[in-house]
Amino acid sequence: MYTLITVLLFIVCILLILIVLVQNSKGGGLASNFQSSNQIMGVRKTNDFLEKATWILAGALLFLSIGGTAFISRDNKSGAQSAIKDQIQNSVDPNQVPSFPAPTPADTKTDAPATTPPAALPAPAPAN
Repeated sequence: MYTLITVLLFIVCILLILIVLVQNSKGGGLASNFQSSNQIMGVRKTNDFLEKATWILAGALLFLSIGGTAFISRDNKSGAQSAIKDQIQNSVDPNQVPSFPAPTPADTKTDAPATTPPAALPAPAPAN
């Protein structure tokens, strides 16, 4: 149903564009070509038809746009989340302080360096 409404929206948009382009603007427009004397409908009737068609198509566009939201598929039955939500939930906070495991007493037992002072260097020989 959503596909049908989308196709109808595109058709209404194209028709609305064509109707607006045909309308008589201040500069003449495409509707100025309908001013021949042997025409079935007069210029005033043509302008009335184009104006009514514009309003009807604009209303149809509004109705189909709002009504189309009721037919958008919302498949939450499978439990699948969007990829963006998955990334947000599985992301790591860069401001979080890393928690390292606390050292145990067995880990702190290391060979301590020798505490004896280094051997004294012999005194240099006196210069002659």
